Amino acid sequence: MSSLHQWIKALDAACCRSGLYLLFSSTMEPLFGVVLGLILAVASPAHDSCTCATNKWAVCVQDSPGNCTCRLAGSDHPVDCSTLTSKCFLMKAEMTPLKEKRLWRPPHGVSDSDGIYNPDCEDSGVFKARQCNQSSTCWCVNTAGVRRTEKGGRSLNCSELVRTRWIYIELTHKGSSSAFRAPDLAKALTQLFESRYKLHPKYIAAIKYDPPLIQIRLDQNKKPRWDVDIADVAYYFEKDVNNDSVFHSNSKLNVSVNGDALAIEKLWIYYVDEKPPAFCMRQLAAGISAVVTVVVLTAGIGIAVLLILRWLRTRTYKKFECKEMREIKAPSLELP
Repeated sequence: MSSLHQWIKALDAACCRSGLYLLFSSTMEPLFGVVLGLILAVASPAHDSCTCATNKWAVCVQDSPGNCTCRLAGSDHPVDCSTLTSKCFLMKAEMTPLKEKRLWRPPHGVSDSDGIYNPDCEDSGVFKARQCNQSSTCWCVNTAGVRRTEKGGRSLNCSELVRTRWIYIELTHKGSSSAFRAPDLAKALTQLFESRYKLHPKYIAAIKYDPPLIQIRLDQNKKPRWDVDIADVAYYFEKDVNNDSVFHSNSKLNVSVNGDALAIEKLWIYYVDEKPPAFCMRQLAAGISAVVTVVVLTAGIGIAVLLILRWLRTRTYKKFECKEMREIKAPSLELP
């Protein structure tokens, strides 16, 4: 207010020198105070709008007029709120202690923590090829952060980050009076992935519908820098279906097909990499060994049962033979 005071006095002096007489000090200064209050009231919502629309865990600060800077909770990574945040950064934000991040979750929300861990991320937001927990147990992951090798120690070597090329999304919807038309359903889901998750339609390879099952296949061979990753899209979609949206508005996912609501009931997501997982052959060998063991044990037990039955039959036959011999010898002894 002191600067406003000085400005009013300077204007008053200038007006007096020009032969004009204004009573700023008693009448106009309150008016300028009201105007200043209105300006601050208008600026206040602008300050409150300094939020990240695509990441509810981002901490945003308006460091200058019109400039809003957002960073991940619990880290110093900047967040680009014009697109999706990488899955690695989101998982790290989820693992941040509650006292270090804003609580935007619904009061009755239930979070499925299966497969959630505190990941190591590159500065670009992608997963590091090797992930470890606090107990020094390490494993290799793909670009979706899914484990693709057996677990080992700190000496485990993950030579490359294998890309997740395909993602298969399967979901079922609640029963309705009539099934949706397949073309209308595909159009609605394509628009959803494009508008809400910013996924270009060229990455949606196929959408198949066999009521109530819906299958969506995402295919992304190489990801340009300006496109979102299909792994991030699948993670955002999974969060939306589980009523734990990552978006700041925390709005519930609403999908409609020609005006009819599509109520998603169950969801499954499968990740397919460019290279097969390294532990597949080990699991196959272990399965074969288990089958061989069962077969050998079964055969051994069968042979043992046959031997016992044969022994019992042989023993019964010998007893019967001895009895007949005694009966034959007894009459011969009675002859004169």
